Amino acid sequence: MRQAYYIFKREFSSYFVSPIAYIVITVFLLVTGWFFFSTFFAYNQANLRNFFNLLPYVFSFIVPAVTMKLFSEELNIGTYEILLTMPVTFGDVIIGKFAASLVLITTMLAPTLSYPLFISILGDLDWGPVLGGYIGSILLGAAYSAIGLFASSLTRNQIIAFIIGVALCFGMAILDQMLFFLPGVVVGLFQYLAADFHFQNISKGIIDSRDILYFLSISFTGLYASNLVMQGRR
Repeated sequence: MRQAYYIFKREFSSYFVSPIAYIVITVFLLVTGWFFFSTFFAYNQANLRNFFNLLPYVFSFIVPAVTMKLFSEELNIGTYEILLTMPVTFGDVIIGKFAASLVLITTMLAPTLSYPLFISILGDLDWGPVLGGYIGSILLGAAYSAIGLFASSLTRNQIIAFIIGVALCFGMAILDQMLFFLPGVVVGLFQYLAADFHFQNISKGIIDSRDILYFLSISFTGLYASNLVMQGRR
């Protein structure tokens, strides 16, 4: 795992060398802050329900922006071939890049902890759903990061990688909103495949092993698919 750690440090520091991390974090905090405070005073409720309801859709655009460069940039400028000459495996590279994106997403979420602190001052806040919501947010970020990593492995163009990542993540987020178009026999299946369905369960403070298994499965599938693509490029 030492090689994976070196890849992680390299990728995570590269976010802050370029303006990507600052732009993404700023946009995320502005969007979530605006929707949180604009609805908080309107509904006058001491909870973060509106914030967590919005998160799967915001992440659908933010996370692909974080992951779009992870493979695409290296494939475009030719540094991936140099990376493969080093004593690292495909698994080291993928785990290191995945960890870097997930830690950046966690860093991005950290300032939003001020929201429940703010609410707890004004009212009686139930911390159970808040804790569940942040656990779900990290799991959701992990699943979207794996999908974004897969999208980045498909192309040398970062914009195309971003578009593919957004399409996949946003599709998973809205899948349970389109169930009325589907025949009844497959509704249960497509509902289980919807990321928002599982995330909303956890954000209510209900920690169900089926929801955790879903996000872990999506993360594994995305990472494994990335590995297959990069093995094929070799």
